[in-house]
Amino acid sequence: MQDSFAISFRAGLAFLLAVAGGIVSALVGISHKKLCGLISLAAGTLMGVTLFSILPESAADMRWWELAIALGSGYVVFFLISKYVYHVCPACAASHFDKATTHRFSEIATALIIALAIHSTLDGVALAAGHEASHATIHGGHGKLDLSVLLAVCVHKVPEGLALGALLLGAGFKRVNAVAWVATVEVTTIIGGVLGLWVLRTVSMFWLGAVLAHAGGGFMFLAVHAVLGEMVTHSKPAIIINFVAGVVLIALLNLAIRTL
Repeated sequence: MQDSFAISFRAGLAFLLAVAGGIVSALVGISHKKLCGLISLAAGTLMGVTLFSILPESAADMRWWELAIALGSGYVVFFLISKYVYHVCPACAASHFDKATTHRFSEIATALIIALAIHSTLDGVALAAGHEASHATIHGGHGKLDLSVLLAVCVHKVPEGLALGALLLGAGFKRVNAVAWVATVEVTTIIGGVLGLWVLRTVSMFWLGAVLAHAGGGFMFLAVHAVLGEMVTHSKPAIIINFVAGVVLIALLNLAIRTL
């Protein structure tokens, strides 16, 4: 029961932050230029949680080649979805959503919703896996991974909601309808959390590590894609500074938790 509440709370918080981003976008309007710094910071937190939390945790229960396969699979899945369905994250690929794209939104709406729903579902699964792995007795239940994944996903959800809301408004949606669509798509984060809770509760530490590494591979794809995309149209030094700040934020969080 305690795990159910904890994971539901984490997934629900991530969902609410994404919806809040959609509401802000609908009320005041957010340009790509204003989103740039937040996108880069969020990308840094995703990279940081993969490097400093997910990989060390997964490596404790997996051989190096098993870890490499799990990590690579997450990267490849998001790559294939982005290439053959649509970009898995409007914020991470904000540079692709120009005026021409928004005006033909009806043509790409289904593909975008499917891609983003898969992305958000995996966010929820990652939250559940992080919580389960952190509180497994074999690793002492220190909670470092749990908080790191939660922070990275929540920071990432804000620009995701902002970007999706801006895209819907640009496509001609009314404000209320835009927010409703953001909520509809992002509720899959909660579905992913529930799914993760149901599936991962009884699995071995090996499979928890594999799921985490798979999620980490997806996070790495999002981080790399976001940074490279922003560098095409914005100041490279500012992007790099914000990205590094996100990585350092997760590193400092891990250090603080370890010393408690």
